[in-house]
Amino acid sequence: MLFRRKLSHQISALSPSVIYLLLVDGSYKLGQISVTQFKCCSSCKSVGSYLANLKDQSVFFGMHNERTSQIRSFSTAGTILVQARDPAKLCMDIQNALDDFRLNDGWKFYEQHMQMDGFPRKSVVNKLLAAFAESSDVQWLEKAFGMVEQAFGEGKHNLFEKETLIYLSFALSRAGLPVPASTILRKLVEMEQYPPVAAWSAVLAHMSQTAPGAYLAAELILEIGYLFQDGRVDPVKKSNAPLIAMKPNTTSVNIALAGCLLFGTTRKAEQLLEMMPRVGIKSDSSLLIVMAHIYERNGRREELMKLQRYINEAQNLSDLQFRQFYNCLLSCHLKFGDLDSASNMVLEMLRKAKLARSSASMVMEAIGSGIKSSLVLGSGPSLSHGQSEGLGDNRTTILPIISFEEYSRDRNFFRLDTEAKEVLGTLLAKLQSQVELITIERGIIQPTEKIYVKLVKAFLEAGKMKDLVEFLIKAGQEDSPASNDDSALVHVMNSCISLGWLDQAHDLLDEMRFAGVRTGSSVYSSLLKAYCKANRAEDIASLLRDARRAGIQLDSSCYEALIQSKVLHEDTQGALHLFKEMKEAKIPKSGHQEFEKLVKGCSEGGEAKLMAKLLQEIKEGQKVDSGVHDWNNVIHFFSKKRLMQDAEKALKKMRSLGHNPNAHTFHSMVTGYAAIGGKYIEVTELWGEMKSLASLTTMKFDQELLDSVLYTFVRGGFFVRANEVVDTMEKGKMFVDKYKYRTLFLKYHRTLHKGKAPKFQTETQLKKREAALAFKKWVGLN
Repeated sequence: MLFRRKLSHQISALSPSVIYLLLVDGSYKLGQISVTQFKCCSSCKSVGSYLANLKDQSVFFGMHNERTSQIRSFSTAGTILVQARDPAKLCMDIQNALDDFRLNDGWKFYEQHMQMDGFPRKSVVNKLLAAFAESSDVQWLEKAFGMVEQAFGEGKHNLFEKETLIYLSFALSRAGLPVPASTILRKLVEMEQYPPVAAWSAVLAHMSQTAPGAYLAAELILEIGYLFQDGRVDPVKKSNAPLIAMKPNTTSVNIALAGCLLFGTTRKAEQLLEMMPRVGIKSDSSLLIVMAHIYERNGRREELMKLQRYINEAQNLSDLQFRQFYNCLLSCHLKFGDLDSASNMVLEMLRKAKLARSSASMVMEAIGSGIKSSLVLGSGPSLSHGQSEGLGDNRTTILPIISFEEYSRDRNFFRLDTEAKEVLGTLLAKLQSQVELITIERGIIQPTEKIYVKLVKAFLEAGKMKDLVEFLIKAGQEDSPASNDDSALVHVMNSCISLGWLDQAHDLLDEMRFAGVRTGSSVYSSLLKAYCKANRAEDIASLLRDARRAGIQLDSSCYEALIQSKVLHEDTQGALHLFKEMKEAKIPKSGHQEFEKLVKGCSEGGEAKLMAKLLQEIKEGQKVDSGVHDWNNVIHFFSKKRLMQDAEKALKKMRSLGHNPNAHTFHSMVTGYAAIGGKYIEVTELWGEMKSLASLTTMKFDQELLDSVLYTFVRGGFFVRANEVVDTMEKGKMFVDKYKYRTLFLKYHRTLHKGKAPKFQTETQLKKREAALAFKKWVGLN
C-alpha cells in the first residue's frame, strides 16, 4: 500500500487532459500507455471516469467521432487491464493454475507478472519450478531453466530454495539435458548451498547415459572433490556438516567412471582415480573392476598387474567380475605384444577348465545326474558368453519422476539414492557386455574364439611360427580333440592361404612336421594349388617332395592344377608324368575339396568358425604397435612426476625409433606442462606438431586431448590458439564445457580488454584483442 501511495502522489501532477492528449496522439500506442502510465496507480478510477465523459469534451477539442469511439473502447477496457495487473492477484492466479495443473495458464500469468513487477514472490517461483520439473516435459523444463538463468543473471539467486533447484536438476538430467542439470549443481556449489551426495549422485547417474553428460559428470566429481583434497575440510566442525554431506562417495565415483568408459573418455577417468586417495574415497568390488577397465584402455599394464593382487584377495567378487578383470589383463598383454604371457594365460584357463570338467563329471557320477554343475563349479548362477552379450540391451525402466511432494518428505534423499544405484547397475551391465575374450560356462572361465583369433594374428604379424604351432598344439591337447583336417592349426593355415600369405603357411606346415603333428592331404593340396596359381615352380617342387615323404596322397584337383602349371611352363614331359602318376594311383575325380568348401562357406556368411573370424580380424583389424604403448607409459610416468625434460627426451627417442606419437602421448605432455605452469610456449609448439601429424598421418584428435590443450591456452591467455582449438572441436562435433571456460576466463582475465580499444596498436595487438573478444563472446560473456 505504501508503494502504491507513493506512485499516486507522483502521478497526481499529470492531469487527465494531458493523458488524453497522449492517448489521441498517434505516436503513442495504447499498450505503452497502459504499461507505463497506469501501473499501480491509485488514481486510475478517476482517470477512467474522466475518459468515460470524454464524448462531450471531444466536441470542445474538435475531435472526430472516430477518436471518440477509440477512447470509449479504452475507457471500458481500462478498468479490466488495471485489475489484471494487481501483483497479488497475479500470484494467486499462478498458484491456482498450478494447483489445477494448468501449466500454460500459469506461465502466461507469470509472464504478465514479469512485465509488470518482475519476479513473483519466492514461494510462487519455487512452486512454478517444481510444477514444471514434475511435468518431465522438455518444453517446461527448458522454461524453468530459463527462469533460473534469468534470476541468476539479475543477481536474484535468493529467490530459489535449495531443494527445488536439486529437484529441477534431477528432472533435467532424466530428460536428457545434462548441460542445464550440471549448471544448476554448479550454481548451488557457488552459492554454498551444498547438495547432499545422495541427491547429486542421482543427477550424475542420468547424465552419464549420454556422451556429453558423462564428460560433465567427471568434471563435476573433479570440481567437488577438489574442495575435499588433502584434508582441507575439517569434519569435526559443525559448520562444515552441509559441506561434508556433499563429499563424493564410492557410488558417485563408480557412476562417473562407468560413464567415461562407455563413451571413451578414459583419461578423464584416470584423473578421477588419481583424485580418489586424496579425497579419501574407498573402493568396493565394482570399483576394482572399473579400475581394471580404465587401466586396460589406457595401456597401464603395470597398474593392472598390481591390481591383480587385490582382485585375488577380494572375497565378494562374482564370476562375471573375475571374467571382466582377466579379459582386461589378457587384452593388455596383447596391446604390449607380450604373446608369451597372453598364450600362457589361455593355456592356464584351458587346464583349469579341463580339470574342473573332469572333477564335475566324477562328482555327478557319484552323487547322481540330478545335481546341477553350477552347485559344484561356481558360487552362483553365471552367464555364458552368448548370454552376457545381451546385457547391453537391458536398460533401467524409466519410471515416472518422483512427485515433488514425496520428494520433499524424503529428507535423506533415499529415493534418489536408490535410483542412482539402479542406473549404476545398468551402466555396469553395459560395460560387462563389452567383454569378448573370455566367457564363463557353468562357472568355468574359458577363452573364446576371439582370443584365439587375436593371438594367431599377433603371432603371424610377429613372424613367430614356431611359438604359434607350439601354442596351438598345447591348446588342442587341453581342449576337446579334433580331426587332423579340422584342427585350429589347419584353420590358421587355410586362412593364410586365403590371404595369399603362402610363405607363412609353408613355414607353419614345416613347424608342424618338425613337431610331429600329422596333417591331412587337404592342407598340402590347398597350398600346392595356391603355388600353381602364383607360378612358383621351386616352391611347388619343394612341397611335392615334403608331401611324398609324409606319405600324403594328393587329390585329383591338385593333380589338375599341377598339370596345368607344367603346361604353362611348356614342360610337356612333366605334365605327362603327373597324368600317368594320377592314373596309376587310381585317384577319383571328385577328390578332396575341403579348402574350397571352407572358403565358400566363409564368403556366403555361413557358420562363423575360426577361419572366418581370423580372416575378418586380419582384414579389418589394425596392426598393433606395442612400442607406442611402452613409450607412452614412460612419457606418462615422467609427466606425472613433472620431470618434463625427461619426458621430452623420451618423446624424442620415441620418434627416432619410428614410433609415431598418438593422442595419449600428447595428452600426457600437455597435462605435464599444465601442472608445472607457465609452459605455454612449449604447449604451442606441441599444438603445431599435432596439427602437422593429423594432416600427414592417421593420428586423430580426441575430445580429451583438445580439452587439455584448450584449458592451457585459456589459462595462459593465448586466445588466438584457443580459438583454433575451439574451431577444431566444433568441426569434429565434440562437446565443449563452456561453463568451465567461462569460469576460467572470469578467474584469470576478468578485466581483459574491458575498456575502449587504444587508438594506436600494432597489428599483433589488434589480432590478440580480437581473438580475446571472440573467445569471450563464444563463452557467453558479451
